[in-house]
Amino acid sequence: MNCASSVFAVSNFQTLFLWLLQAHRNLSQLPNFAFSVPLAYFLLSQQADLPEQELSSAREQASILIRQALTMFPGVLLPLLEYCSMRPDPAVATHRFFGPDAEISQPPALSQLVSLYLGRSHFLWKEPATMSWLEENVREVLQAVDSGDPAVEACESRRKLLYQRAPRNIHRHVVLSEVKEAVAALPPDVTTQSVMGFDPLPPLDTIYSYVRPERLSPVSHGNTIALFFRSLLPNYTMEGERMEDGGAGGLNRNQGLNRLMLAVRDMMANFHFHDVEAAREDNPEGDGEWD
Repeated sequence: MNCASSVFAVSNFQTLFLWLLQAHRNLSQLPNFAFSVPLAYFLLSQQADLPEQELSSAREQASILIRQALTMFPGVLLPLLEYCSMRPDPAVATHRFFGPDAEISQPPALSQLVSLYLGRSHFLWKEPATMSWLEENVREVLQAVDSGDPAVEACESRRKLLYQRAPRNIHRHVVLSEVKEAVAALPPDVTTQSVMGFDPLPPLDTIYSYVRPERLSPVSHGNTIALFFRSLLPNYTMEGERMEDGGAGGLNRNQGLNRLMLAVRDMMANFHFHDVEAAREDNPEGDGEWD
């Protein structure tokens, strides 16, 4: 979900939006949704044409949700700041929670989702007001981590449990997205297999509406030598016949051997040998020279 659609949902269909957030397929457990929703609330709180109470409520809700997102996905912060060409505070960059270990230690499946979100939506965070609001909440999260908030450990356990491996349709989406950071995070068993550019990693239960028909090689009955060499091929069949499986396999092999023997006999019968000595006796002087 992008930021514009989130703002639209919050401002016009708040009830439906909250139902999606809390009940439908656990969308809040995805990093793109977890960060887009508080950003949408924050942008809503910046609207000048709304009542002050509504602006204050949106700002408070945005801060609560962004702290939850940062606690659940600490590996998002430093890559996001790097995308936005922002230098993190030394206290943040060297902290064990938001430091480089946060990005390295997260599961590969989660790295794919984070890279996909940042590659598409990082520009939404570049506004100075947004960065200032993000900085305030990062400091709040650091205080909670240092104070031993049990929510931090609970989120770490959920990350290890929920993001062990991304499903095949996520891999397919990553390949089609062409976000290089997300593609680089794909597992080796996906990157080493050959994929079609127009249909990478199709679902395993794909129904193909067109199947290429099997081609039968035409057999030439007029050329014995050609028939002999064709019979040596493993896929050799007579015209109108197909190799069958099961109990007919032995019969087909016997028929193939019989056809091969007949072809060899026919070829040998058509060979004609010229008697060189007899030809010399008929013409002892040779061809000679023409006058």
